[in-house]
Amino acid sequence: MQVLHDPTRRTFASDNYAGAHPEVIAAIAAANLGHVRAYGADPYSAQLAEVLRGHFGDRAATYPVFNGTGANVVALQALTDRWGAVICAASAHITADEGGAPERMAGLKLLSVPTGDGKLTPELVDREAWGFGDDHRAQPQVVSITQPTEMGTLYSPEELVAVTEHAHSLGLAVHMDGARIANAAAGLGLPLRAITTDVGVDSLSLGATKNGALLAEAVVALTPHSERGITYIRKSSMQLASKARFVSAQLLALYDDDLWLRCARHANAMASRLGRGLSELPAVSLTHPVQANSVFAVLPKGILEGLRAQFGFYDWDRHLGDVRLVCAWDTTLEDVDALVAATDQALG
Repeated sequence: MQVLHDPTRRTFASDNYAGAHPEVIAAIAAANLGHVRAYGADPYSAQLAEVLRGHFGDRAATYPVFNGTGANVVALQALTDRWGAVICAASAHITADEGGAPERMAGLKLLSVPTGDGKLTPELVDREAWGFGDDHRAQPQVVSITQPTEMGTLYSPEELVAVTEHAHSLGLAVHMDGARIANAAAGLGLPLRAITTDVGVDSLSLGATKNGALLAEAVVALTPHSERGITYIRKSSMQLASKARFVSAQLLALYDDDLWLRCARHANAMASRLGRGLSELPAVSLTHPVQANSVFAVLPKGILEGLRAQFGFYDWDRHLGDVRLVCAWDTTLEDVDALVAATDQALG
């Protein structure tokens, strides 16, 4: 096959731009020999379920899916009725970046709340947690939190407990969009269970694609309620792979060892280095603390196009000149230092 891209080019546009980790590719190749049962009845999927119980507790039930949007749609369907609503931050991926998929596919209503840093609090939840029993209003049934947030900020365990306990006191379940959950755990220096099961999260969309996988995510049901009908929901939502062993093998490559943590720690370290370098330059300011693998910075508009053409990144707020720079498992020190040096030169 002809290579159609420059394999030496790396950008800061998204961790989705990065290729799959070699250990993940090797796991797919190892799972490729011979015939095994389809639709998740294979030994790799069984082993994955056991491995993730080690990370999230004995009650955890794992349902591999194709992508993050699919994981969110499946998880939220299992937690809501047809008249249900989900409270989330206005910046949350489920409402800002999934093309209406949760509402279109799951038949639920998203109730979004503006936040300064992407994080919900009990007080912010209360802005939409009302109208219970009112047949004119979609019924709040779930609070969905993103860890890390779309701004790259992290909930501490204490902040998570505050949200989950308040939600549960109102009869609401708690879903976590963990597309970058590995970066959150690495940033906090905590095991995965400490920021999910132990703080009261009911259902987790477990990320892998942004952290070195090729095409693999999972819904991890942490409580009995969050598993309601999920077997049928995954199939009817077109998220059940026939050759599921290849999805599970990728997740095993990451989570059966410490590859998930190694990749996340590296990406976070590169973002921290990038944030420090940019913050020391004149006319550059960071708009959020660098706590995971993303850097948000305001750069003078006159230098944006040249830097974007060379290094690749997305605008976050065009009006302010705020851009998002994302580091991946394969971002190098040279990549980071080259961007800082080019920014310094452009400002000169």
